[in-house]
Amino acid sequence: MRRIAMFVAASTMSLSLAGCGVLNATGSSTTATPTKGNDITVGVLMPDKINTRYTNFDYPIMKSKIAELTNKQGRVDYQNAASSAPTQAKQLQKMIDDKVDVVILDSVDSHAIADTVKNAEKAGIPVIAYDRLAEGPIAGYVSFDNELVGEVQARTLLEGLGPNADTSDKVIMINGSPTDPNAKQFKTGALSELTGKVTIPADAMFDTKDWDPPTAGKETTKAIDAIGKDNVAAVYSANDAMAAEIIKSLKAAGITDLPPVTGQDADLDAIQRILTGEQYMTVYKPYPDEAEAAAEMAVYKVQGKDIQFDALTQDQVDSPTNKDIPAQLVQVNAVTKSKIKDTVVADGIYKISQICTAAYKTACDEAGLK
Repeated sequence: MRRIAMFVAASTMSLSLAGCGVLNATGSSTTATPTKGNDITVGVLMPDKINTRYTNFDYPIMKSKIAELTNKQGRVDYQNAASSAPTQAKQLQKMIDDKVDVVILDSVDSHAIADTVKNAEKAGIPVIAYDRLAEGPIAGYVSFDNELVGEVQARTLLEGLGPNADTSDKVIMINGSPTDPNAKQFKTGALSELTGKVTIPADAMFDTKDWDPPTAGKETTKAIDAIGKDNVAAVYSANDAMAAEIIKSLKAAGITDLPPVTGQDADLDAIQRILTGEQYMTVYKPYPDEAEAAAEMAVYKVQGKDIQFDALTQDQVDSPTNKDIPAQLVQVNAVTKSKIKDTVVADGIYKISQICTAAYKTACDEAGLK
């Protein structure tokens, strides 16, 4: 609602200022943003194929919104790096060489991509950081409140443990990639809620390279071996793809009464695992809001619609290399079994028919998904 309200306000302001000749002016009296028409090319770079959201949600939503904003004249050059930072750097450089007008970048490695982002700036190509804050001269950033994501995961995990949870409860913690700045923020947020309330043994906490699910499964096995299968009270998993392998490892260790396991991204199979009780929760991040905001920011930036761009970026963030980056931070929601209908179904992310296949019919009936 906040984003919509800001956009409406900006649109109204644009009408009143158009006659004064300042519609495309920047905040400076000495500079003006170069403007382009609808015939633009937007480069979209996604980080991996492990998370289904990038192919199923983010990219299609961006493509549709860019078409809408450019009267179907805008083109999208889409590439996925398949978890390879060198591949993504080459993809971005090729977009620079091909002279795209603007790039939306979800970085594999926020530090490694910095030099190529500098190349884009030198070529006059703005880069909008998406979901993960890349280093270098980023023109704008849209993501979720990442520390809040970790806090939501941790608070819901504690709810799953019940009112008697205390430091005698041992929690395995499987975090995301150490090269992903978001993963660090998820971890910080989660620890802010878990510290002092449960125990996370040192040999049961891992930062998982490249968010790799099989690696997460192996780390879980190591943690179980270290603390004992009867002492696993819960598992903090930073995302759903890793949660799937974590659950397999729990079962392989002979843990039949599964503890609460967290997740993130609201993958379809995660929603189904929540229905059957294998996974306790996931974090639903309203991808339409995030993806549409990124598309709007990219188009407005390259078309010089600075008032609209500023209206979308009321927040500011700092990266290790740059300060006061214009940003929009979108809110998130915890999804447990009782909240599936009011979140991913209500928002049209999944139809009940997609969730409630034959194997999940009984679980869906019990959850009131009909």
